[in-house]
Amino acid sequence: MRGVVFDTSIWIEYLKGNPDVFLTCQELLVDNRVFGLELIFAELFQGAKGKREVETIIQLANLIPSLDEPYHIIESGLLSKKENLVNQGVGLIDAVIFHAVAKNELKLWTLDKKLRRVVGYERLFQIG
Repeated sequence: MRGVVFDTSIWIEYLKGNPDVFLTCQELLVDNRVFGLELIFAELFQGAKGKREVETIIQLANLIPSLDEPYHIIESGLLSKKENLVNQGVGLIDAVIFHAVAKNELKLWTLDKKLRRVVGYERLFQIG
């Protein structure tokens, strides 16, 4: 496996110290196999409770290689239109994540059932 993108749901569980995901997240982070997108960290900032959490998120965002590139969001909007993602309950942010994972041949780790269905089994990260 080349690498994995943690969806917002996984980052939240990691930051809470959830034992179901924490150790695996740590291993992937130490092995430099985690990639990110600004939109994911922006979502995390929305729910941050205080300066300490904001600082932690900033540190993580600076640590993780970014998949952001020019026109990626526009391409994701086109993909969303083509695949009719909005009518499958998948919004633009998740379409951006889906597009980045597919384009870069990465795995996605998410708890979002709609996104899991759209991404498909072959692109999903599984523990174990």
